[in-house]
Amino acid sequence: MYTFIFAFLVGGIICVIGQLLMDVAKLTPAHTLSTLVVAGAILDGFGLYEPLIDFAGAGATIPITSFGNALTHGALAEAEKHGLVGVVTGMFEVTSSGISAAIIFGFIAALIFHSKGKVN
Repeated sequence: MYTFIFAFLVGGIICVIGQLLMDVAKLTPAHTLSTLVVAGAILDGFGLYEPLIDFAGAGATIPITSFGNALTHGALAEAEKHGLVGVVTGMFEVTSSGISAAIIFGFIAALIFHSKGKVN
């Protein structure tokens, strides 16, 4: 029962932070996205994101901050095994399925739906 509440609260707080970045700080959606990914990476670098995932579950793994967490987590894990080369390979090894899914589903959506822009 409490798991759902904590997931809702933590995920909601992350979303509120993103909305405040766009409304108050006047950041573009791209800048907001980048900021949240970097924030997740920094939190994982300090070892703070995994406890947040343990506490909030999907409330911490679904928002875009978890992508930064995954990049850093994979890079640090592979860097311990393979050194500098592991930093690069670790980032892509952990996140490749998510990136591939985003590209494939984005392509399918582009084929199915029409843009609202002017079509010649």
